[in-house]
Amino acid sequence: MTDYVIDVRDLRKSFGALKVVEGLSLQVARGEICGFLGANGSGKTTTIRMLCGLLAPDGGSGTCIGYDILRQAHDIRRQVGYMTQRFSLYEDLTVNENLDFVARVYEMPNRRAAVRDILGRMGLMNRREQLAGQLSGGWKQRLALAACVLHEPKLLLLDEPTAGVDAKARREFWDLIHDMAVEGLTTLVSTHYMDEAERCKRIVYLAQGRIVVQGAASMVVEKSGLIAYEGTGGDVDRAAVALRHTPGVEAAAVFGRALRIASLDRAGLERAIAEQGGGLAWREVEPRLDDVFIHMLSVQEAKP
Repeated sequence: MTDYVIDVRDLRKSFGALKVVEGLSLQVARGEICGFLGANGSGKTTTIRMLCGLLAPDGGSGTCIGYDILRQAHDIRRQVGYMTQRFSLYEDLTVNENLDFVARVYEMPNRRAAVRDILGRMGLMNRREQLAGQLSGGWKQRLALAACVLHEPKLLLLDEPTAGVDAKARREFWDLIHDMAVEGLTTLVSTHYMDEAERCKRIVYLAQGRIVVQGAASMVVEKSGLIAYEGTGGDVDRAAVALRHTPGVEAAAVFGRALRIASLDRAGLERAIAEQGGGLAWREVEPRLDDVFIHMLSVQEAKP
């Protein structure tokens, strides 16, 4: 047994000539909420599928919930919860019927009591007789989460679970994740939402199947070396258009009456402000995680 719920080294996976995951090593501790970030095609989903036993690695080694990922994939599948972006339960069954079906699949003893308990924990009791297909996006995701944790898994793998869900439902979903982390459930979650990434204890950024950087969100921002300035005033949109095409500026984004620009080049930013600042009032600010994310995407896109 390992001290980590996930402990894998040098994972590799290719589809034909396309190398999707190349030399990925990852450790995740019990009760940790670890966020997976990266552009589409960076290898997040493929990695998650290898970890949960649905996809065999081409190479590498390690364990997931104590089982060998190469030889004991069946045992892993029985003890993880895996939630995909697409809703995968039966829309013509009720909430209660879907959960009862999942309980039967896992051959759970006292399945009715288990279903009743998860309905209460997930706030689904008043919707138990509603058809799954009639639920809103937020309630569908809550039902999907209930189905994933019904059998009390040791590890929860979430692949962009809140895509297309409104802000309130996303916050409530994450509150449930943190509640379960207190009870010891380990979670690995891929997301494109920076506010969600900031709720993770640790974030792992993937590019071209490799881990580029990992750590607490604040540490990742600090290590990026990015410089950011914010300008406020009247015509921020016009200034943004000019600054996006000015050497030394990597990104320029408008937030209401404020314009944020970021780059690794402090002198370039200051020169750009002096030449194209549009009469705005400028001040240096701390870079944010989304600034770092955009920067990393730009770096990867620039590579051949």
